[in-house]
Amino acid sequence: MKRFYKGTAVDTGDGGHRVLLDGRPMRTPAKAVLVVPTRALAEAIAAEWDEIPEKAEINVSYLPLTRLAATGIDRVTTQRQRVIDDTAKYASTDMLCYRAGEPESLVKRQQETWQPLLDWAAERYDARLIVVEGMAFVSQPEEAVKRLHDAVAAYSDLGLSALYNLTHISGSLIVALAVAEGHLAADNAFTAAQLDEIYQIERWGDDPIAAKRHAGIRHDIEAGARFLALLEAQRLRG
Repeated sequence: MKRFYKGTAVDTGDGGHRVLLDGRPMRTPAKAVLVVPTRALAEAIAAEWDEIPEKAEINVSYLPLTRLAATGIDRVTTQRQRVIDDTAKYASTDMLCYRAGEPESLVKRQQETWQPLLDWAAERYDARLIVVEGMAFVSQPEEAVKRLHDAVAAYSDLGLSALYNLTHISGSLIVALAVAEGHLAADNAFTAAQLDEIYQIERWGDDPIAAKRHAGIRHDIEAGARFLALLEAQRLRG
């Protein structure tokens, strides 16, 4: 589909802020009005659409904020508990808890990058997770897992949309929560999520396919972080 509208705008309506295309409210794939709780987020979504050149193809990959909002409205609202559970389950298998035994330089880098995030989560949520060497499954403390599940459940539908994406992209609920709480910047989240691969690239060199994949991961993490920051009230259910 090519750009079919001349201008974008934002107004107040339907309990929040709507994005308008030629004066008409934008709708999600499920035909719901795309309405978000903050004007800043609505304006950022409108800007995504405004930046599409006249008569150019509309590529959803260049509309990350729009996709996250639409997913929250169309899918999370109807499958909220499932999204919570699918996100929170990473507390039991969080990537940050599984460490290398060698080489020493990688062990040190994992400790310096990942342990502060686990320590932050332990303090922030009273949820201390167990760290092991190797990939053998470790059963995490039930109370810690529950507290992290409760932390996920505190997010609004739109907040959950971004938190779910960040968790699956990074392989770490702790990284996703740290981004959502403003504790971890997007660049640092990418470094933490891709630590092992970055380490291997430094040793053996990159390749075009890996570089393209990393660019996509970085783009998605940055979009999720920006979405949550613009949402502002992401921890308030609604």
